[in-house]
Amino acid sequence: MLATDTALYPPAPADLEQTGLSGDLVLQIVTKTLHLAGELSGTELSERLGVSFQIIEPALSLLKREHHCEISGGSVLGGPSFRYRLTDAGRIRAALFLEHDHYIGALPVPLDQYTAYMKQFADEHLQPSRAAIAGAFSHLVLNRRVLDQLGPAIAAQHSLFVYGPPGNGKTVISQAIRDVLPGDIVVPHALSIDGHIIRVYDPVNHQPLEHAPEHASLAREDAFDRRWVPCKRPLITTGGELTLDALELGFSVATGLYRAPLQVLANGGVLVIDDFGRQQCPAQVILSRWIVPLESGVDYLTLRTGQKFEVPFHAFVVFATNLKPSELVDEAFLRRIHYKVLAESPTDDEFVRIFENYCRAKRLDFDRSLAEHVLRNELRPRGVKARACHPRDLVEHSLSIAAYLEQPRALTTELLSEACATYFVEDRDLATV
Repeated sequence: MLATDTALYPPAPADLEQTGLSGDLVLQIVTKTLHLAGELSGTELSERLGVSFQIIEPALSLLKREHHCEISGGSVLGGPSFRYRLTDAGRIRAALFLEHDHYIGALPVPLDQYTAYMKQFADEHLQPSRAAIAGAFSHLVLNRRVLDQLGPAIAAQHSLFVYGPPGNGKTVISQAIRDVLPGDIVVPHALSIDGHIIRVYDPVNHQPLEHAPEHASLAREDAFDRRWVPCKRPLITTGGELTLDALELGFSVATGLYRAPLQVLANGGVLVIDDFGRQQCPAQVILSRWIVPLESGVDYLTLRTGQKFEVPFHAFVVFATNLKPSELVDEAFLRRIHYKVLAESPTDDEFVRIFENYCRAKRLDFDRSLAEHVLRNELRPRGVKARACHPRDLVEHSLSIAAYLEQPRALTTELLSEACATYFVEDRDLATV
């Protein structure tokens, strides 16, 4: 298991050498940032770039010597308090830098530093107990057999195939795995690879921690490298929209920047491939793309220049599908997905428990006879197999009908029967209707 304090917060670099970046790259980002902002104090500039002032001071000194930057004000406290702005010549220089790429923000993290950080997650050893697994999945009604299959699969952190009929919670089971992973993670704003910049931190897919380290001030230096963002373990979910392009570097001609693929965004966390087998790209092709990464923990990406490089592949990949595994892929592929868990349909008792849990979630009085009415008088006569999603959907339908009829917000057999009539399809010859 990771030592949280040392693993979560990489130490702040004390000088340019410790950033692992070239002085020219820092100069470019400093110049572009001043061009966009118009005027910034040394402290404001260092905060935007995520490093201490002494790291960006050489770039500012060079700009001043070449008359591309000037001091427009400040106090006697020195460089951090001075206000900097570009000259006309400096703005021309910034425009030339912007022709290469439009990256402005925290200084990127070199690939080797990112690889070294992610190695911790390759070496971590998870030993989730039965109690920990039960707690992580306590919001779901799962039988002991399924929980005991999930525990070893999560401990192995290799890959997992969750399959079974639709509506039995495969997606929520897959997503709940994130809650078993201990601690948090830091995600770099961007990576630098031979002068190319790849955006990694994504506010849509990454969840920042509420209590991050404080920012640096004039009085003290920050011990945390603010080129990284403290986040919860990633949980990336993709479904039928998944294409092979999403698994490769994306490039924007307009900005000159790369976008990290899904597996990099999910590093240190969970990557859920939902509705596996329903993508436009065949399942065999997707698995072929990941044969090497799943086995080796290393992926290979390619820049526009044709240069290949390797990145850590430490995402826990979960394939969730309601299709038969044997119809999706052959035995050789299934062998590479070490763990398979069948999400079975609920028993009558489990159905009632799910019904009860959802009533409580919606602040409704629970009456066991109502759940039994659905099983006995609605599902069985229709020949419908009970699914874990039915209680939620039928309760929601019933409440919508009650609101429409201006009835009290409560469940009745009549409302549930009407909900079933509009929820289930009548499987008969429409010509006879």
